[in-house]
Amino acid sequence: MLIVHTDTTGFVYVTRPTLEALRDHSLETIALKDVPEGYPFWLVGEAEIPTDRTFRNAWEVPEDWGPPDGYGSRFNTFEEIEDAQDKQ
Repeated sequence: MLIVHTDTTGFVYVTRPTLEALRDHSLETIALKDVPEGYPFWLVGEAEIPTDRTFRNAWEVPEDWGPPDGYGSRFNTFEEIEDAQDKQ
């Protein structure tokens, strides 16, 4: 699984978490840490990402992905995110 997010200009970023991070944390927790605060993210499979990289700067998040799976948090460490989740 991959994390896809956009910025204020609509540019699309694809993040591939390391196996080490996935061993210790959920994909959503990694996204909360790695996606900038307030930016939307989607959790998608490899097959969802275009393989033709010719026009990769023109990629857009497809409408059929629906609403974002979440938004980046203000936290920069896993510990901060987990502490905030424990308090909810």
